[in-house]
Amino acid sequence: MVRDFRSPPIAVREYGTKGPFVVLLHGGPGAAGYMAPVARELADSFRILEPFQRGSGGEPLTVARHVADLHQLIESRCGDALPAIAGHSWGAMLALAYAAEYPDSIAALVLIGCGTFDPPAREQLEATRSERMDAHMRRRLQRLLKEFSDPDERLAAMGRLYQQLDSCDLIDAADETVLCDARAHEETWADMLRLQQEGVYPAAFSNIRAPVLMLHGDSDPHPGQKIRASLQSHIPQLEYIEFARCGHYPWLERAAREEFYTALRKWLLQ
Repeated sequence: MVRDFRSPPIAVREYGTKGPFVVLLHGGPGAAGYMAPVARELADSFRILEPFQRGSGGEPLTVARHVADLHQLIESRCGDALPAIAGHSWGAMLALAYAAEYPDSIAALVLIGCGTFDPPAREQLEATRSERMDAHMRRRLQRLLKEFSDPDERLAAMGRLYQQLDSCDLIDAADETVLCDARAHEETWADMLRLQQEGVYPAAFSNIRAPVLMLHGDSDPHPGQKIRASLQSHIPQLEYIEFARCGHYPWLERAAREEFYTALRKWLLQ
């Protein structure tokens, strides 16, 4: 069963009727809806909450605002149960920020294709993408400014191009992104970078007590081993699984998706 409901200030989709709660966080920031295939796959054994993170408008978005929204959701929907949180890319970073702020409110964390926490990791990410980018791809990215005057449409188009660049061998699957919010992306990421520059993250992750698992593709341009190293000293309980022939979206990778779901289910049921 899948239900949609709105509880201000964010929209949430709910899947499944039995089992432990799992909060599934999309990346971007500002790219909601694309985690639906993972939610559907897990719905037979878990109660999945898929929030659409707060969009732009009003005050600039911050990591603290997203953490507060997530806490409100968990308190209102999970009752006394401690949910696991599984986040992809930026969503994995938000999961860590939440667990650092509310260490007693979660059962476990899963970081899928986690984003970067220091300049060397980001430099390697950009270098890998640059190496993979042929002249045709460069021209397509350059044309986006002319083709899309709307920044949200441009962000969506850019996301589709980078998905190709960041992947290995994708299955044939529809893009289920519901909306892209370019301003939300810019504001949220700017605040995450500020917090890193000020030394808040990843140092604050020392507060995390729940078990933490990284699931990462060996072909993901986000450098999994570097990201793991940046987190390990603050999260000594961190475990790491790397999938062969797998990029940034393990659930869409032909060679890795079954192994990914097996590892994810095992961790969430422990």
